Amino acid sequence: MSSQRNGVLRILLHSVGLMPLIVLIVRWQINDLTINPIQAATRFTGDWALIFLLLSLACTPLSLLFKWRQALRFRRPLGLYAFLYASIHFLIYVWLDYDWAWNFILPSLKEKPFILAGALALFILLLLALTSFDFSPRWLGKHWKTLHRLVYLAGILVILHFAWASKGDLFRLSGEILRPLIAGVILFGLLILRLPPIRRFIQFFRSRE
Repeated sequence: MSSQRNGVLRILLHSVGLMPLIVLIVRWQINDLTINPIQAATRFTGDWALIFLLLSLACTPLSLLFKWRQALRFRRPLGLYAFLYASIHFLIYVWLDYDWAWNFILPSLKEKPFILAGALALFILLLLALTSFDFSPRWLGKHWKTLHRLVYLAGILVILHFAWASKGDLFRLSGEILRPLIAGVILFGLLILRLPPIRRFIQFFRSRE
């Protein structure tokens, strides 16, 4: 019964993970991506990369708060879906938007800080994806956990990328910052729940129930 339920959950997880990609492809085919389809596709994939990244980061707190150990099984696939949509987001930019014109893309890293933040976040997600295999913790030893803690840095960079690309300023609370601000608050809350003193307090509280 348990393996059957796990199978259903895996199917549901991958259905949810692939659904945005299917929606994007269908909308692209029927010309339903506004008058600027490349920009719409870029924003769509960026939004879903952030959503899956936050969902991946929420798995450990969910397991801790609600004793839902099953949530830990979702952490890796959700993180990989975040990498998938971040990669598509990047490919749309360099391929469809700039047609691989690196002579224009590379200078933009200096001129537009949101592109640099996004590129650094994607690089971190790439490292995490490459070391997400079952043998990776044994191969990297104690360095594996240190490396995978960089996921929070990736989250911060993604939110900065999101805010700057939306012409917003999180530090001055100006511009179009509502959605990046909400994402930042969620990320901050998830990070707080991972701090050892907070985790010990929650575990102590849960043990008394």
